Amino acid sequence: MNKPYIIIHTHTSIDGNLDIMNLSEFEEASRQYQELALDPEKQRFGIQGYLNGKATTEDGITHYKTPVLDENAPPVPEGDYVADADAPMYYLSIDPRGELAFEENTFGYGGVPSHIVEILTEQASNAYKAFLRKKEISYIIAGKEQIDYDVMLDKFYNLFHIERMMVGGGGIMNWSFIQNGLVDEVSVILAPIANGDPNGHRFFAAKSPYSRIKETAFQLKSVKELAHDTLWIRYAVKQ
Repeated sequence: MNKPYIIIHTHTSIDGNLDIMNLSEFEEASRQYQELALDPEKQRFGIQGYLNGKATTEDGITHYKTPVLDENAPPVPEGDYVADADAPMYYLSIDPRGELAFEENTFGYGGVPSHIVEILTEQASNAYKAFLRKKEISYIIAGKEQIDYDVMLDKFYNLFHIERMMVGGGGIMNWSFIQNGLVDEVSVILAPIANGDPNGHRFFAAKSPYSRIKETAFQLKSVKELAHDTLWIRYAVKQ
Protein backbone atom coordinates (compact mmCIF):
# COMPACT_ATOMS: atom_id res chain seq x y z
CA MET A 1 0.00 0.00 0.00
CA ASN A 2 1.18 3.49 -0.86
CA LYS A 3 0.13 6.09 1.69
CA PRO A 4 0.73 9.75 2.41
CA TYR A 5 2.79 10.96 5.36
CA ILE A 6 0.06 11.48 7.99
CA ILE A 7 0.02 14.22 10.60
CA ILE A 8 -2.64 14.47 13.30
CA HIS A 9 -2.79 18.19 13.99
CA THR A 10 -5.21 19.89 16.35
CA HIS A 11 -5.48 22.45 19.11
CA THR A 12 -6.60 21.48 22.57
CA SER A 13 -6.89 22.77 26.10
CA ILE A 14 -4.59 21.59 28.88
CA ASP A 15 -7.25 19.09 30.00
CA GLY A 16 -7.49 17.63 26.48
CA ASN A 17 -10.80 19.26 25.58
CA LEU A 18 -11.40 20.04 21.89
CA ASP A 19 -14.60 22.03 22.46
CA ILE A 20 -14.86 25.76 21.89
CA MET A 21 -14.25 27.94 24.93
CA ASN A 22 -15.16 31.62 25.03
CA LEU A 23 -11.67 32.76 25.93
CA SER A 24 -9.19 34.83 23.94
CA GLU A 25 -6.56 32.15 24.53
CA PHE A 26 -8.76 29.65 22.68
CA GLU A 27 -9.14 32.01 19.73
CA GLU A 28 -5.39 32.58 19.56
CA ALA A 29 -4.65 28.86 19.67
CA SER A 30 -7.22 28.26 16.91
CA ARG A 31 -5.65 30.96 14.75
CA GLN A 32 -2.17 29.56 15.20
CA TYR A 33 -3.43 26.04 14.48
CA GLN A 34 -4.85 27.17 11.13
CA GLU A 35 -1.78 29.20 10.22
CA LEU A 36 0.59 26.30 10.81
CA ALA A 37 -1.57 23.90 8.80
CA LEU A 38 -3.07 25.91 5.96
CA ASP A 39 -1.89 29.51 5.68
CA PRO A 40 -0.08 29.81 2.30
CA GLU A 41 2.61 32.00 3.86
CA LYS A 42 3.03 30.32 7.25
CA GLN A 43 2.06 26.66 6.93
CA ARG A 44 4.81 24.30 8.07
CA PHE A 45 3.64 20.83 7.09
CA GLY A 46 3.68 20.91 3.30
CA ILE A 47 0.36 19.08 3.08
CA GLN A 48 -1.77 18.59 -0.03
CA GLY A 49 -4.91 17.47 1.81
CA TYR A 50 -6.67 17.51 5.16
CA LEU A 51 -9.13 14.91 6.37
CA ASN A 52 -12.19 15.49 8.53
CA GLY A 53 -14.92 13.20 9.78
CA LYS A 54 -18.60 13.51 8.94
CA ALA A 55 -19.56 15.35 12.14
CA THR A 56 -16.82 17.96 11.66
CA THR A 57 -17.95 18.58 8.09
CA GLU A 58 -21.58 18.91 9.15
CA ASP A 59 -20.61 21.35 11.90
CA GLY A 60 -18.41 23.52 9.70
CA ILE A 61 -19.65 23.25 6.12
CA THR A 62 -22.98 21.53 5.38
CA HIS A 63 -24.72 22.46 8.66
CA TYR A 64 -26.80 19.29 8.87
CA LYS A 65 -28.75 19.99 5.70
CA THR A 66 -30.21 17.15 3.63
CA PRO A 67 -28.99 16.78 0.04
CA VAL A 68 -31.60 17.05 -2.69
CA LEU A 69 -31.29 13.78 -4.60
CA ASP A 70 -32.77 12.53 -7.85
CA GLU A 71 -33.79 8.98 -7.03
CA ASN A 72 -34.41 8.40 -10.75
CA ALA A 73 -30.93 9.49 -11.83
CA PRO A 74 -29.38 7.23 -14.50
CA PRO A 75 -26.81 4.74 -13.16
CA VAL A 76 -23.39 6.32 -12.72
CA PRO A 77 -20.22 4.48 -13.81
CA GLU A 78 -18.79 2.00 -11.32
CA GLY A 79 -15.89 2.95 -9.08
CA ASP A 80 -14.34 6.28 -8.20
CA TYR A 81 -14.92 9.72 -9.68
CA VAL A 82 -12.00 12.14 -9.98
CA ALA A 83 -13.16 15.63 -10.92
CA ASP A 84 -9.83 17.37 -10.18
CA ALA A 85 -6.56 15.46 -9.94
CA ASP A 86 -4.38 18.56 -9.71
CA ALA A 87 -5.98 20.82 -7.08
CA PRO A 88 -3.78 23.05 -4.88
CA MET A 89 -5.39 21.49 -1.78
CA TYR A 90 -7.97 18.80 -1.02
CA TYR A 91 -10.67 18.72 1.63
CA LEU A 92 -11.08 15.00 2.36
CA SER A 93 -14.44 14.18 3.90
CA ILE A 94 -15.41 10.82 5.39
CA ASP A 95 -19.07 10.11 4.62
CA PRO A 96 -19.68 6.32 4.60
CA ARG A 97 -23.35 6.31 3.56
CA GLY A 98 -23.34 9.45 1.41
CA GLU A 99 -25.33 12.00 3.39
CA LEU A 100 -23.52 15.33 3.29
CA ALA A 101 -25.25 18.21 1.49
CA PHE A 102 -22.43 20.08 -0.19
CA GLU A 103 -23.40 23.11 -2.25
CA GLU A 104 -20.07 23.60 -4.05
CA ASN A 105 -17.07 21.46 -4.95
CA THR A 106 -14.54 23.56 -3.04
CA PHE A 107 -14.23 24.84 0.50
CA GLY A 108 -12.07 27.80 1.47
CA TYR A 109 -10.42 26.88 4.74
CA GLY A 110 -7.54 28.96 6.05
CA GLY A 111 -7.55 31.01 2.85
CA VAL A 112 -6.88 27.96 0.64
CA PRO A 113 -9.47 26.86 -1.98
CA SER A 114 -9.68 23.13 -1.36
CA HIS A 115 -11.32 20.68 -3.77
CA ILE A 116 -13.73 18.37 -1.94
CA VAL A 117 -13.20 14.61 -2.07
CA GLU A 118 -15.88 12.43 -0.49
CA ILE A 119 -14.84 9.07 0.98
CA LEU A 120 -17.79 6.72 0.56
CA THR A 121 -18.50 3.05 1.12
CA GLU A 122 -20.55 0.76 -1.09
CA GLN A 123 -23.58 1.83 0.98
CA ALA A 124 -23.73 5.18 -0.82
CA SER A 125 -26.66 5.29 -3.23
CA ASN A 126 -26.55 5.87 -6.97
CA ALA A 127 -28.63 9.01 -6.40
CA TYR A 128 -26.04 10.42 -4.02
CA LYS A 129 -23.13 9.67 -6.36
CA ALA A 130 -25.07 11.33 -9.19
CA PHE A 131 -25.56 14.33 -6.88
CA LEU A 132 -21.78 14.57 -6.36
CA ARG A 133 -21.02 14.19 -10.06
CA LYS A 134 -23.46 16.96 -10.93
CA LYS A 135 -21.56 19.28 -8.59
CA GLU A 136 -18.17 17.97 -9.82
CA ILE A 137 -17.24 16.76 -6.35
CA SER A 138 -14.75 13.90 -6.46
CA TYR A 139 -15.44 10.69 -4.56
CA ILE A 140 -13.76 7.39 -3.86
CA ILE A 141 -15.21 4.06 -2.71
CA ALA A 142 -13.26 2.63 0.23
CA GLY A 143 -14.96 -0.32 1.89
CA LYS A 144 -18.32 -2.09 1.96
CA GLU A 145 -19.94 -0.82 5.17
CA GLN A 146 -17.04 0.79 7.06
CA ILE A 147 -14.21 2.90 5.69
CA ASP A 148 -11.19 0.79 4.77
CA TYR A 149 -8.31 3.10 5.70
CA ASP A 150 -5.73 1.20 3.65
CA VAL A 151 -7.81 1.50 0.48
CA MET A 152 -8.63 5.15 1.22
CA LEU A 153 -5.01 6.19 1.75
CA ASP A 154 -3.78 4.28 -1.29
CA LYS A 155 -6.33 6.15 -3.43
CA PHE A 156 -5.37 9.50 -1.93
CA TYR A 157 -1.78 8.81 -2.93
CA ASN A 158 -2.37 7.35 -6.39
CA LEU A 159 -5.44 9.22 -7.63
CA PHE A 160 -4.83 12.66 -6.13
CA HIS A 161 -1.03 12.57 -5.64
CA ILE A 162 -1.32 13.44 -1.96
CA GLU A 163 2.07 12.77 -0.38
CA ARG A 164 1.47 14.58 2.91
CA MET A 165 -1.87 15.05 4.64
CA MET A 166 -3.35 16.25 7.91
CA VAL A 167 -5.96 14.49 10.00
CA GLY A 168 -8.00 17.16 11.77
CA GLY A 169 -10.88 15.13 13.05
CA GLY A 170 -12.33 14.51 16.47
CA GLY A 171 -10.97 12.19 19.11
CA ILE A 172 -12.55 9.01 17.73
CA MET A 173 -11.05 9.41 14.28
CA ASN A 174 -7.71 10.57 15.67
CA TRP A 175 -7.45 7.51 17.92
CA SER A 176 -8.53 5.10 15.20
CA PHE A 177 -5.65 6.33 13.02
CA ILE A 178 -3.25 5.82 15.92
CA GLN A 179 -4.62 2.34 16.61
CA ASN A 180 -4.25 1.33 12.98
CA GLY A 181 -0.58 2.34 12.95
CA LEU A 182 -1.09 4.96 10.25
CA VAL A 183 0.20 8.11 11.96
CA ASP A 184 3.68 9.50 11.31
CA GLU A 185 3.41 12.58 13.53
CA VAL A 186 1.17 14.09 16.20
CA SER A 187 1.12 17.89 16.37
CA VAL A 188 -0.58 19.61 19.32
CA ILE A 189 -1.30 23.31 19.70
CA LEU A 190 -1.77 23.47 23.47
CA ALA A 191 -3.80 26.45 24.69
CA PRO A 192 -3.34 27.62 28.30
CA ILE A 193 -6.98 26.98 29.18
CA ALA A 194 -9.19 24.30 30.76
CA ASN A 195 -12.73 23.91 32.03
CA GLY A 196 -12.71 20.42 33.59
CA ASP A 197 -15.83 19.34 31.65
CA PRO A 198 -16.01 15.53 32.05
CA ASN A 199 -18.24 15.29 28.97
CA GLY A 200 -16.03 17.37 26.70
CA HIS A 201 -14.79 15.99 23.40
CA ARG A 202 -11.22 14.70 23.82
CA PHE A 203 -8.15 14.76 21.62
CA PHE A 204 -8.18 10.94 21.62
CA ALA A 205 -11.21 8.72 22.32
CA ALA A 206 -11.57 4.97 21.78
CA LYS A 207 -14.84 3.68 20.33
CA SER A 208 -15.69 0.16 19.20
CA PRO A 209 -15.51 -1.06 16.44
CA TYR A 210 -13.14 1.65 15.21
CA SER A 211 -10.59 1.43 18.01
CA ARG A 212 -10.00 0.18 21.55
CA ILE A 213 -8.52 1.41 24.79
CA LYS A 214 -4.81 0.64 24.72
CA GLU A 215 -1.86 2.32 26.41
CA THR A 216 0.25 4.00 23.72
CA ALA A 217 3.52 5.89 24.11
CA PHE A 218 4.81 8.84 22.10
CA GLN A 219 8.29 10.19 21.50
CA LEU A 220 8.88 13.93 21.76
CA LYS A 221 10.21 15.57 18.59
CA SER A 222 10.07 19.24 19.53
CA VAL A 223 8.43 21.89 21.72
CA LYS A 224 8.09 25.51 20.65
CA GLU A 225 6.60 28.41 22.57
CA LEU A 226 4.21 30.47 20.47
CA ALA A 227 2.47 33.76 21.19
CA HIS A 228 -0.11 34.14 23.95
CA ASP A 229 1.39 31.37 26.15
CA THR A 230 0.54 28.69 23.58
CA LEU A 231 2.82 25.68 23.06
CA TRP A 232 3.39 23.73 19.86
CA ILE A 233 4.33 20.15 20.72
CA ARG A 234 5.27 17.53 18.14
CA TYR A 235 5.47 13.78 18.76
CA ALA A 236 6.21 10.60 16.89
CA VAL A 237 4.24 7.48 17.77
CA LYS A 238 6.24 4.72 19.43
CA GLN A 239 5.44 1.49 17.59
